Order: sequence, then structure tokens, then C-alpha cells
Amino acid sequence: MFPRNTWYVAATPDEVADKPLGRTICNERLVFYRGAGGQVVALEDFCPHRGAPLSLGRVCEGELICGYHGLKMGCDGKTVSMPGQRVRGFPAIRSFPVVERCGFIWVWPGEAGLADPAKIHPLPWAENPAWAYGGGLYHIQCEYRLMIDNLMDLTHETYVHATSIGQPEIDETPCATRTEGDEVITSRFMNGILPPPFWQMALRSNGLPDDQPVDRWQICHFSPPSHVMIEVGVALAGKGGYDAPPEFKASSIVVDFITPESDSSHWYFWGMARNFKPEDQALTAQLREGQGKVFSEDQQILEQQQANLLRWPERKLLMLNIDAGGVQSRRVLDRVIAAERAPMQPGGAGIPVTPPTA
Repeated sequence: MFPRNTWYVAATPDEVADKPLGRTICNERLVFYRGAGGQVVALEDFCPHRGAPLSLGRVCEGELICGYHGLKMGCDGKTVSMPGQRVRGFPAIRSFPVVERCGFIWVWPGEAGLADPAKIHPLPWAENPAWAYGGGLYHIQCEYRLMIDNLMDLTHETYVHATSIGQPEIDETPCATRTEGDEVITSRFMNGILPPPFWQMALRSNGLPDDQPVDRWQICHFSPPSHVMIEVGVALAGKGGYDAPPEFKASSIVVDFITPESDSSHWYFWGMARNFKPEDQALTAQLREGQGKVFSEDQQILEQQQANLLRWPERKLLMLNIDAGGVQSRRVLDRVIAAERAPMQPGGAGIPVTPPTA
């Protein structure tokens, strides 16, 4: 159902501080902690002694200590010691490639030998002082592809987010969808409309009038395994729209990292990166609060959608032209998963997959 030989956002750095963090990703129960020097480590959340979750333990001087009998684990998954016992012969548990980069902790749940940090999704705004970012995390009880569908078809904004970012013009304006390699792009441009409440606030925050017609855009970019970056913004009408000079617009990138937890749940790392008034921390907090409320509305409907799909698994969902972004994203995912599961062929075709260690 989901690719494994890829990088997923597993946590934010503040979640992995002085205590271990237990988190299930792609049906793998993992524990994250900081080893010697503060480097993040990811292991199976399984003590080789009696099977207790290592995430219930503690970290002492960069070493993970099981909270059941004090067994001490090494960063490589091998047992280091245990009070009064000989444990050097214990079988190693699985360790996972993990990288801390651009304000996120990334994990590779698949074949460790294939993990290449160069394949982590680029986030140029995260390393640019002209941009500011604020976001959060939701644990959502629906499979990750439903969230991708939701983000690649923004016509739901008119109904789910009627008091914040929704407006009838989203329904009335056709979108265009195309696929470039493994990236799916859906775009919609609305010209000469009044801004909805969220964008009125953004215009005021950037020193612009909020009661004048604007040109609005939404450009959704899906990249496997499950990342959706959405270019959004408004510019005073007639000033160039998407290409308007900075002094006439308020724009940002909606950041969506959708990390599968199980076949019917996922971790949703959401946020907004903006390139106006990046030094204004109060504005960052205000935008994060507003965006958090918007995404909580998505959570409610997606979880009920998942419940209905489980209740009536035999029912086939209908596909309309507005679903093109989600449909094409699923095709890309199907292709990636099929290639990953294909047996190794002479000449290097296919990717070998090692079953996870129990």
C-alpha cells in the first residue's frame, strides 16, 4: 500500500529531545532518540530481552536504556550491557537510516543499503532566511492516500473550509492537471475575485488592502512517496497574478508531509512557508493557528470517510474531472510500489526488498 524504500518525515526535532519517542511508520514500530553527540537514532521499538517497547525507557548519556530491566542498547541495534547479566550474544534488533535535515527528522523504513540522503525531498525555503515556516502535526485515522486525494483536489475548500479559505469561485474555475515524471501538478487560477477571510488577513499582514479584487492561485505538487507542496497566494487584481511583484501580493507554500502509520492511519505534518515578513514571529503564530483550524476540519471529514469506506468495502468510488490530481498521484504511487516489489533482474532492474526483522 505504501513505498518503503524512500524517506518519510518521522518527527520534528523538538519531539526527540531528552526522551525516546515511539512512533509507528509503515507498520513498523520504531523508537527515536538522540545518541552520543545529539545525533538522532532509529531502532525497532522492541527490547530483545522480553519484548518491552524501548520507547518506554530513558536516555542516559546518549544511550537507550530499557525501562523494564535496564538493558542498554547501542545505536547499531546491538545490546551493550545489562545489570548483572551477560548479554553480548543477544541478537541485534533492526536499525533504520535516519537523517535530521531542514527542521524535520527523516526515516527510511525499507532496505537500509539503498538509503541515500541525497534523495530527501528538497526544501529550498527551509534554508533561506527570506522565508519563515510554522506548522504542526495531526494523527489522522485514515489511510494516507485519502489525504493525498484531499490535497490534490481543492474544490472541497468551498464546503469544508467555507469560513476561512473556501469560496464559490474555486468550484467555478476549472483546474489543469499534468504529470512530469513522478510529479503530479494540478493548478487553478482565479482572477478578479474577492479574497476569502484567510487571505484578507494575509493581505493586511503584508500591508495590502483586503477589500479589493485579487487574482488567486493554487498549484498543487505531489511527489512520491506522499509529499504535497501547494503554492498558494493572492495578488491585487491586474498586477500580474502569480508573477506579480512582491509588493502587490501575499503568497506562501502549504507544506504537507503525509507519513503512513498503518493501512488506515497516518501522521500528517502540516505547515506554511512564506516569503513576506519572515521576521514577524507573531504573524507566524497567527498563520499557524489559522492553518491548524483549517486542517482540523479536514481531519474530521477524512476520518469519517475512512470509516464509511471500511463499512462498505465493496462500493466503488466515482471519479470526476476534479479528481484528476488524486487519480494521477495514485498511478505514480502504484508504479513506484510495483517497481519496488519487482524481483531483482539481471542488469539491475527491480529493487531487492529484505523482509523486516521480527
